[in-house]
This record gives sequence, C-alpha cells and structure tokens, in this order.
Amino acid sequence: MSVAFRRESDDEHLEPTFELPIPPGPNLVTPRGLALIEARAAKIEADLAGELTEEARKKLLRDARYWRHRTASAQLAPAPSGEEVAVGTRVTYSRDGSEKTITIVGHDESEPAAGRVGFTAPLVKAMLGATEGETVDGPGGPVTIERIEIAD
Repeated sequence: MSVAFRRESDDEHLEPTFELPIPPGPNLVTPRGLALIEARAAKIEADLAGELTEEARKKLLRDARYWRHRTASAQLAPAPSGEEVAVGTRVTYSRDGSEKTITIVGHDESEPAAGRVGFTAPLVKAMLGATEGETVDGPGGPVTIERIEIAD
C-alpha cells in the first residue's frame, strides 16, 4: 500500500517535548533564591497531588524533575563581604558614561528586567572578584565598578 493512503496517527503531528535544560556548573543561590526554588518545587508537588489530565501530568512531571534537581543541587553562595563583586551583591557600574545597578543572583532567581542578573551572565562573569574603582573588560567594552553593596 502506498504511503499516501495510510492514516497517520495524531501523535505524529505533535511537537516533541524535551527535558528542561539544567544549566552547567554549580547551582549557587542566595537565601532568597533558595526560598524561591523550594517554594516552586513545593507548588509543583502539590499540583501533582491533584487531579490532572494525562497531558497536564506529563508537563508537571517534566517541571518537577527540573525543580527537584535544582532543589537538591542548590548551594548557598558564600556570604559576600561587600568588598568585591560576588553573588549576593548589588553592583553599580558605569559604561560609556551611563550608570546602571544590578544585583547578582543565582541562575533560577535571575530576572534581568528587575535588575537581578545571574552569576553566569557574561557581564557578571567579567565583574566577579572586581573591587570598587576597578575597570574590567566586559562584553561590549570596559566596565568600571562604581559601588558594591551587600544585597538584601
């Protein structure tokens, strides 16, 4: 029989689902980040205990695998001293005459629009370990560290 006349199953047209990617490297978190990860994992576990369609359960199980791993691998970042750029610091830097302030956080806590940037971001990688007044080569040009504070 010709392939043109065979009935295709509905599953052949579905988009494949993949596991959520686990970021490489250590899972450093701030105390706030750890609380967010634990809350997210707990909510997913509670949702899994309820009645769900098969499709909804599959999606939640995929999310649960990710958040279980992130909870198990979370490591509180060492408390910052405020003397150098580190996870848990709020950094004001200047580039090309403009100043910007960011808070350096863990991967799952990052929210660039709110000024929370993960420690794995290229700009932050360039700044880690720098002190006030120091200029580092960041992506897009030199960046001068103006102020370092311990974040809330």
